[in-house]
Amino acid sequence: MCRNIKTLFNFDPPASNDEVRDAALQFVRKLSGTTRPSKQNQHAFDHAVEAIAASARELLDSLETTQRPRNREEVAAKAKAKSALRFA
Repeated sequence: MCRNIKTLFNFDPPASNDEVRDAALQFVRKLSGTTRPSKQNQHAFDHAVEAIAASARELLDSLETTQRPRNREEVAAKAKAKSALRFA
């Protein structure tokens, strides 16, 4: 799995459509092996991004949990601390 795709479920506030689309874009880039498709493949690339974003949004909207929503700032701080330990 691509390291740049972040968990989007159970946050307060919920993941925005832009965040979901960015994750879908990163996923399609990883699958296709390219960050910029040729003009010939642009339509297929864009269609895949939109289809995956729609599926991801549907998944996020249908998931349920009993845990309290996570705080974005806390999660980011933990990730930064973990990265600092890893690369120190």
